[in-house]
Amino acid sequence: MPLLPMYRRRKADRNTVVRAGVGVIIRDERGRILLEKRSDCGLWGIPGGSVEPGESVERTAVREIREETGLTVRVTRLFGVYSGGGARLVTFPERVVQLVDTLVEAEIVRGKLKCSPESEELAFFPLNELPKGIVPPAQKIFSDLRKGLRAVLR
Repeated sequence: MPLLPMYRRRKADRNTVVRAGVGVIIRDERGRILLEKRSDCGLWGIPGGSVEPGESVERTAVREIREETGLTVRVTRLFGVYSGGGARLVTFPERVVQLVDTLVEAEIVRGKLKCSPESEELAFFPLNELPKGIVPPAQKIFSDLRKGLRAVLR
């Protein structure tokens, strides 16, 4: 699958905007990982989103999951921080953004899966049977999950 223009390799420059985000790793009772097929690019990724001014990482995780999936979650631990260039540089129509994402693990407290306008589909997948078409920023995260890593700093 060819890379979408927004994920083609580029270099950061002084006009690049740095965006803080949170990704939330949620497993079901069988250990499968929740993924969302994003409506902006049609690729699969970890649910989450941007930190709003004054908001904590934990609050962002809970808010984004409720907005994107209809679930209420409780953050259980830090998985890692991903900040390097390459796949974490994304071209939006108005600017190039470097994604600096804090990944947390969370458990479901209540709710039923429900797609938001940001998602085409939501589904749980075994880590060794992920769907084709994963967003480039998530690929290293899945590799680290498969290796059983924790407290990742990339």
